[in-house]
Amino acid sequence: MNRLSVVIGGKLRLRLVILVFLEYAVWGAYLISIGRYLAQAGLGSQIKWFFAANGVVSLFMPALVGIVADRFIQGQRLLSVCHFLAGAFMLSAGLYCMGADNISFGPLYSLYALSIVFFMPTVALTNSVSYSIITRAGGDPVKDYPPIRLFGTVGFICSMLAVNFISVGGVHMQDSYTQLILSGVLSFILCGYSLTLPECPTGGQRAQRSVADAFGIRAFSLFRLRHMAVFFIFCILMGSALQITNGYANTFLNSFSANPALADTFAVKNSNALLSLSQISETLCFLLVPFCMRRFGIKKVMLMSMTAWVLRFGLFGIGTPDMPGVLLLILSCILYGIAFDFFNIAGSLYVEKNVEAGIRASAQGLFMMMSNGVGATVGMIGAGAVMDRFVFKAASADWSSAWLVFAGYMAVVALLFAAFFKDSSDNSGK
Repeated sequence: MNRLSVVIGGKLRLRLVILVFLEYAVWGAYLISIGRYLAQAGLGSQIKWFFAANGVVSLFMPALVGIVADRFIQGQRLLSVCHFLAGAFMLSAGLYCMGADNISFGPLYSLYALSIVFFMPTVALTNSVSYSIITRAGGDPVKDYPPIRLFGTVGFICSMLAVNFISVGGVHMQDSYTQLILSGVLSFILCGYSLTLPECPTGGQRAQRSVADAFGIRAFSLFRLRHMAVFFIFCILMGSALQITNGYANTFLNSFSANPALADTFAVKNSNALLSLSQISETLCFLLVPFCMRRFGIKKVMLMSMTAWVLRFGLFGIGTPDMPGVLLLILSCILYGIAFDFFNIAGSLYVEKNVEAGIRASAQGLFMMMSNGVGATVGMIGAGAVMDRFVFKAASADWSSAWLVFAGYMAVVALLFAAFFKDSSDNSGK
């Protein structure tokens, strides 16, 4: 092992592990539990807008911040600025809730959305900063970064568990505005920590990227190829499912607290802990994707993901917090790794393999735009309408029917994908 490899394996690796751990800890403090808090605050019907904000912001802010980091401000400094602003607005949202007798949607959503505007680009910026630091130290980001990135999911899980088990003033954080305050404080910590990182100079090969490249606009030429056009259309349809359980699963489990026989079950009182199994599964399934891609190909892997989504929603529809129904909920969480990774990671690998080198970066941006931007936004608005129909604006909440509607939707998507998608190895599909 040469000297630079020792550096990557030692102190520098630890510094990057801390970076990604904190980055995802900021997100994990509220993403899975905010729906539960909003429902208790009388804003259950508005949950869709809080999660749709993630998708809308993902359409433009990561690209804009990427341009600034490429051309004007060093990445680690820009990361610090973004986390300062994200933390300030998220902390303000928490303090507003603390001081309000009746929480209004307008003020809370405005502060939350402003925080999201500055937080969402930090996910991609953290990757860019890490790549730059590893490269300047003589390492290989392709080999050195994935093991580091796994600690981001660890940070997300740790935040979820902290919010689940820590009580403030006798109220668990997953039931309180304190989860927003925790996220804001973690952002401030990362704001300061970012300034201690090695420099990430502007310029270089990426500095001359056009705005069209940054937003993935050039990659729209891929729609001329039938197999890529169909692939991106299904990215939107599958992306619609990505945030549904993040937005509503915790609220669903908490709804059982109205039943005295179920109120004290582990799944109700510790729903964040139960749902953290999803992130643990995601970490483990991450390692299966390359093998499955080689063994089965993109079509079968995507169908595995779609089938896992059908089962994830369906098991929520028939599961209960007590035995043996809780085993179905646990199985649903385990399946999340296949549902999420076999789409997001396999899809990204498929784009990388089937797009010419000159527009690969733009194509990856287009993939994220279609799935986590357009798809997730439309999906949450649609899911909100379903939840209003069966739960929040219904005479009697019918969570089971809502989950089964989502399962049925993904079953239809899977059947359509099986019928219309042809892998690029089949030239007749071009």
